[in-house]
Amino acid sequence: MADERNFRLKVITPERVFYDGDVNMVEFNTTEGEIGIYKGHVPMTVIVNPGILTISESDRARNAALHAGFVEILEDKVTVLAEIIEWPEEIDRKRAEEAKARAEERLRSKSPETDVLRAETALKRAIARINLISS
Repeated sequence: MADERNFRLKVITPERVFYDGDVNMVEFNTTEGEIGIYKGHVPMTVIVNPGILTISESDRARNAALHAGFVEILEDKVTVLAEIIEWPEEIDRKRAEEAKARAEERLRSKSPETDVLRAETALKRAIARINLISS
């Protein structure tokens, strides 16, 4: 018997269907702050901010690093259109730490050519990757 509290979550990237299943709740960062979604949520569309996507299934919670995209929230379905999303086993710790160091250095040096927004976003992505594999 299906759990009445569940709703459908679909996470799609340009390369693959990352996740497609029934969940109790999903949590992630938006440009407006962190959001948690249950079945019956008010319909809306939000922009993703880099961070951890937590998928709560009936018997476990799964985490992934979600870096960019849009989310359509309906009462019984959530669709994430992600540019980049990774399971912990897909992340290379050394590469993530190097990316973090590069972003921090760009922000410290702040030359006139530095794209601060891009450096801040790169730093958030690296931190999300490192936090995911460290937890």
